[in-house]
Amino acid sequence: MRTEPGTAVVTGAGSGLGRVISRALLDDGWRVALAGRREDALRETAGGSEGALVVPTDVADAEAVAALFRAVTDAWGRLDLLVNNAGMTGPVGTPDEVDVAGWQQTVGVNLTGSFLCVREAFGIMRRQDPQGGRIVNNGSIAAHVGRPGGIAYTATKHAITGLTRSVALDGRPFGIACGQFDVGNAATDMTARMREGIVQPNGERMVEPTFDPVHVADAVRYMVGLPLDANVPFLTVMATTMPYLGRG
Repeated sequence: MRTEPGTAVVTGAGSGLGRVISRALLDDGWRVALAGRREDALRETAGGSEGALVVPTDVADAEAVAALFRAVTDAWGRLDLLVNNAGMTGPVGTPDEVDVAGWQQTVGVNLTGSFLCVREAFGIMRRQDPQGGRIVNNGSIAAHVGRPGGIAYTATKHAITGLTRSVALDGRPFGIACGQFDVGNAATDMTARMREGIVQPNGERMVEPTFDPVHVADAVRYMVGLPLDANVPFLTVMATTMPYLGRG
C-alpha cells in the first residue's frame, strides 16, 4: 500500500529542484511547508496553493530551523516527510585557494543545515502518533565524485551520504525511513554554466548535457510514495550522456 499524501517540509523550495519537487508534491495532494531564504521566491513556488505554507528560513540558523518545524506542527499537528534539498555550490578553487569563511559557509548550509532539519524532523516523527515518517536528502552526483576546484561542495555532499546512512539506521526503531537522491546535471540555474562549457579533470572545457528536472521530481515522488516498511536508500538520476560513468 502506497503512502497517502500527508504533511511535508521542503528546504531550498524557492528555486531549482526544490521548487519543482515542492510543486509536484502539492499537485499530488501533500501539504507542503516551503522553506528558503527569500519569501517572494517561496510565494512564487506556492502559486496560491491552499496546501502550501510559506516559512522563510535560513537552514544554517538553528533557531530559524526550530521555528520552521514549530510552524509545521502548529499548522498541521504532525510531519510525514522532510525533503532536505537546500544547498550551495560554495567557493571554487584548489584547496589552497579556498578561503576558510567560504568553506565554513558551505558546510553550514549543506551539512549543518541538513543536520539541523533532520534533528527537528526526527524528533517530531519519533514522538507523534502514529509514529514515523520519511526523510529524503539531496546528495548530488558530488556525493560520489567531485569536480575540479569543488572541494567544499564535494566534501559536504560526501558527508550527506554519511548523514543518510546514520539517519536510516537510527530511524529503524521509530518507523523513520531515510533515503537520498543524487542528481547529475538537471537543468536548473545551478547548472546553467554547463551549457557554456565546464572544466573537466583533464583541463579541457566541455559543454555537458542536462535533463528536465521534472524527472527528479518524479523520482522523489516514487521514493516518498512507498510505505514506510520499504525504502530507497540511494537513487541516482542523471543526464544519460554526462561524463560520470567510466573515464570521462
